[in-house]
Amino acid sequence: MFAPYRRYAALALICLLIGASGGGVLSIVFAARKAMFWTEAPSGQTSRLQGVNFADVAEQLKPAVVNISTTQVVKGSQHGTDSALPERPFSERELNEFLERFLGGSAAQQEARQNSLGSGFLIDKNGYIVTNNHVVENATDIKVSLADSEEFDAEVVGRDPQTEVALIKIEAQRDLPVVRLGDSDALRVGEWVVAIGNPFGLGQTVTAGIASAKGRILGTSAYDDFIQTDASINPGNSGGPLFNLRGEVVGINTAVVATGQGIGFAIPVNLAKEVLTQLQEKGRVTRGFLGVQVQQVAPELARAFGLGRPRGALVAYVQPDSPGAQAGIREGDVIVEFNGRAIIDMQELLRLVANTAPGSAAGVRLIRQGREHTVQVNVGDVPEAPPEVFGNTIPDEVESGLTVQELEADVAHELGLPDTQAVVVSEVEEGSPAEEAGLRPGDLILEVNQQPVTSLQDFRAALDHTTDMKSVLFLIRRGENTLYLALQPEG
Repeated sequence: MFAPYRRYAALALICLLIGASGGGVLSIVFAARKAMFWTEAPSGQTSRLQGVNFADVAEQLKPAVVNISTTQVVKGSQHGTDSALPERPFSERELNEFLERFLGGSAAQQEARQNSLGSGFLIDKNGYIVTNNHVVENATDIKVSLADSEEFDAEVVGRDPQTEVALIKIEAQRDLPVVRLGDSDALRVGEWVVAIGNPFGLGQTVTAGIASAKGRILGTSAYDDFIQTDASINPGNSGGPLFNLRGEVVGINTAVVATGQGIGFAIPVNLAKEVLTQLQEKGRVTRGFLGVQVQQVAPELARAFGLGRPRGALVAYVQPDSPGAQAGIREGDVIVEFNGRAIIDMQELLRLVANTAPGSAAGVRLIRQGREHTVQVNVGDVPEAPPEVFGNTIPDEVESGLTVQELEADVAHELGLPDTQAVVVSEVEEGSPAEEAGLRPGDLILEVNQQPVTSLQDFRAALDHTTDMKSVLFLIRRGENTLYLALQPEG
């Protein structure tokens, strides 16, 4: 049995900007297709290095891989993502007591200089280096060391937290060695890959493995499309390149599973290509804006919406006065085509919109209550401040292990929810169909079977009008997210 939350981890917001914490809203990238300032690998198959000779790969590529060390001013005892510092031998409480007694403040009030480590790779002879955003974010000082130990000061040219890609630059008085960017879409599962980086600050280290999987979604952002590899990746490898045996960069090493073994993740280099030109020219990424929140169409939702099979992107929320709202897109619509391209899943929609220029018109084909519709949407610009999203709703006792009640002021305060007319899930029985559907205590129920719900009376009325009790469709608000869940009652 899968944990309910895993089923809906693919929920994404097209309208909001994702912050460092992973929350917020997603906006869509317009990938400017201008002249490339990096070296592109030839399309198609190129001559391979003879055999699986990792020594040749390493010797050829190491000069263009760099080690990065940064200094940050942080409050308290925060540790950087790739810090090589050992774990503290004392608790946060003990540290605070010490600081209060001898330094006159707690750990949260103290500022400290923190050193962090990472990796990167040169993509232009004039000194442009690709790395991870979290390697250089908030850095006050950045040092770059080449393979021959020559050191340079670096400056941030641009960062994109949503794709975790950053571009920095060093100034050298000569042409620098560079790597070629390959085609990550052409990478095959099972193909040999090589990672080069700076794990734990040890200096350049070469590891090898295979591409274990593609298209991994970790829930970090709506751009999740990671390459999984068993080539060893450790703290300090972040931002370093993942090569194929033709010496082409196919990924940017980014994350590891701390409790796993042989499980690392890299950003596909094709995703980085979509933002690098904008980072070089503007220091940031210009994004379009649809103003709709979408989620993956799980099998049970496909049945509830009469799709026959899982496909498309389910619209869970439409921001008022947004481009999506002006085009006539509604909650419950399933977007199955964008600008003539079929939408297999939610991630594909995000990528297609990402390559659409803000201000341009796009045809959107959708399924609404079993019938197809086509609308024209004018992609807008991302608002400077993310729109606020407020919650509503949830119910009484229903079969299938779900207990609901009207949301009274004291209950709303206890749950940290807005004081509004609503119905709230107060209890979900363990192992019940309600838990299987993904419902949780504190969820606000906005609709039942696409009928608005603001009270228990509305909730019961919506159930009374249900003709097919094989599946009950809920639209719920959880925190700042809105999503559909399909409950299949027992019996």
